[in-house]
Amino acid sequence: MQLFYHPNSSETSKEIFFDKEESRHIGKVLRKKEGDILDITNGKGVFFKAELTMVSPKKCIATITETTKQQPLPYHLHLAVAPTKSNDRFETFLEKATEIGITEITPIICEHSERKTIKPERFEKILQSAMKQSLKAYLPKLNTAVSSKDFIKQKHSENLLCIAHCEETDKKSFKGMIQNKQSVLVLIGPEGDFSSEEIELAKNNNFIPVTLGDTRLRTETAAIVATHSVSFINQY
Repeated sequence: MQLFYHPNSSETSKEIFFDKEESRHIGKVLRKKEGDILDITNGKGVFFKAELTMVSPKKCIATITETTKQQPLPYHLHLAVAPTKSNDRFETFLEKATEIGITEITPIICEHSERKTIKPERFEKILQSAMKQSLKAYLPKLNTAVSSKDFIKQKHSENLLCIAHCEETDKKSFKGMIQNKQSVLVLIGPEGDFSSEEIELAKNNNFIPVTLGDTRLRTETAAIVATHSVSFINQY
């Protein structure tokens, strides 16, 4: 099954109009023809089956023949992660977290961050590709990058607020704190870890210091482990 992404479609849509880039991909690359059936999602929980009624390099049109809804994740997982020095490593996190199951992502710029800027357009494409590859109907929300201190001081709606850091202080087991159908927010720091000031600020704003295991993990690995931990608890 090959899944296409069309964010402007809704349950009341009758037809889907593809832009020039996607039309070229459908007609020239995939060699689809009129009468072929496409599987499509809007990234908001809905799958469509649609029959191609027009195929050209500049415009493809499909008529929706079937609409189904996918159940959302039984939990809400929001990860606030410091972008890594290597874009590839952060993109690996985005890809794997989407495949496993994540709701929301916020890049945070920390005191020890080696990368201060991101490419949101590139990150969005990674998320879309991972969603389609894993046959999901929900696209994770990518928030605007923000400083860690500003983010920590924001009002958060999640039930469980955690900060995963490497300092040798008292920390709880993250896996031991997760409950089924819970709303969770986890802060994951940069290669140089959070600063002591950031950790104290988080603690003063109701974030619980946690450990993700016995070994020190890279930023993207820690984020993937946190994602899998929440997913696993909600499956078993």
